[in-house]
Amino acid sequence: MYTAYSLLLDFCFMSGALFIAKLLRSKIKWLQNHYIPASVIAGFIGLLLGPQVAKLIPWSSEASSYPYLLICVLFATLFIGRKEKVKVKKVFKNVGDTFFMNMGAEIFTFGMALLVGGGILMIFFPNIFPEMSLLLPAGFTGGHGYAAAIGGSLNQLLGREDAVSIGQVFATVGLLVGLIVGIVCINIAAKRGATRFVKKVSSLPEEYRTGLINEENAPSLGKATMHPTSMASLTWNLTLILCATGLGYGAERLLNMWFPELGFPLMCLTMIAGMLIQLVLKLIKYDKYVDKKVIDGIGSSVTDYLVAFGVATIKLSVIAEFWLPIVILCVLGLTMSLLVVFVFGNKLFHNFWFERSIFIFGWITGVVAVGITLLRCVDPDMKSKTLDDYGIAYSIISIVEVFFVSFIPLIAVTIGAVWAGAIFTVVGLLLFGACALIYGIQKKKWAELREGEEAINQ
Repeated sequence: MYTAYSLLLDFCFMSGALFIAKLLRSKIKWLQNHYIPASVIAGFIGLLLGPQVAKLIPWSSEASSYPYLLICVLFATLFIGRKEKVKVKKVFKNVGDTFFMNMGAEIFTFGMALLVGGGILMIFFPNIFPEMSLLLPAGFTGGHGYAAAIGGSLNQLLGREDAVSIGQVFATVGLLVGLIVGIVCINIAAKRGATRFVKKVSSLPEEYRTGLINEENAPSLGKATMHPTSMASLTWNLTLILCATGLGYGAERLLNMWFPELGFPLMCLTMIAGMLIQLVLKLIKYDKYVDKKVIDGIGSSVTDYLVAFGVATIKLSVIAEFWLPIVILCVLGLTMSLLVVFVFGNKLFHNFWFERSIFIFGWITGVVAVGITLLRCVDPDMKSKTLDDYGIAYSIISIVEVFFVSFIPLIAVTIGAVWAGAIFTVVGLLLFGACALIYGIQKKKWAELREGEEAINQ
């Protein structure tokens, strides 16, 4: 029987697993050299010690639902406290290739997974739902969060119970592939002279490997905007997030009551609720009392538990049932990622093509953090401006991405996986084509940048 104590104990057990995982990451060289996140280690600890294997941790019957619920909380944080304005002209003028390559890579991988992966499932595995192919890019490109979001939507739309667990498998494999294969790719590229700043894979600073930051280098987590005699600042920021989550949940219940034939994604509704709360805060001039750094910090904490619970509650019976399609789709995912990076990236990026491409490889197999880790291996001083350009481009990408991820399950289920895949593959190729067009128009300008790149390297 599930009670409030069940929720408390689940998070207590997972916190213990995270504590052990943190100690292991700070001591074991293999985990450090491959930058395996503590949340993934904790997830494997929870899986091995849980009721499916050692039976030492009694996860509650609802533990497997936490990843989807936590991604709904995470989506509520996306727009709360966001103050920067989206400058479309600046994005396309200064970082057009970065925008089109990153946006194109994401949509193309979703499209190819549905088109090719969905087609493979329909032909060779007719008893398996073809929408399962959507969970490949959900896990690879979006990580455990998107896998929970899209898996939860598919469960709701198809009346299934296994989509989230399958998505978590893809997310876990993708993260490990991104780190391990990414480092192999860097070694090969360095030997062939494709890297501009390193001749071999350089070790990141000690804090990246152990995950422990020295006191003198420790950054601030945010600023206090509330006096503690009234309310703790952390409470204030958490209140806004949970209000958005609650409003989103209430909206979902009402919409499903009024339109039972449609499936409204909860994470999208919590995000919209967060946007409305931010608008209200701005109207009453309270937005200056919200620290986006604190909001994002809470979101990062939610993500750690999301990943850990996602791995810990993977159903081994589901892996046993779908292992062959999972392997085939994972091979497809890796192939697509290498194609996007080392064929398209090499041709379309205006400068520092490998540094920019290995960053994309990291985040379309794992998450953005994996991309940053791989980028730091080849560009430790961030001279290529890859991350700066991505930050500018992401002001638009983030808006498109959230709505894209929110509604693609509904599209895939409504018109079919293969047809949806064909549409998104074409869209992705058009974005690559737009990048090629920009490259052609500014070829002379970017040729000069490549010469400057060589000068920097010397």
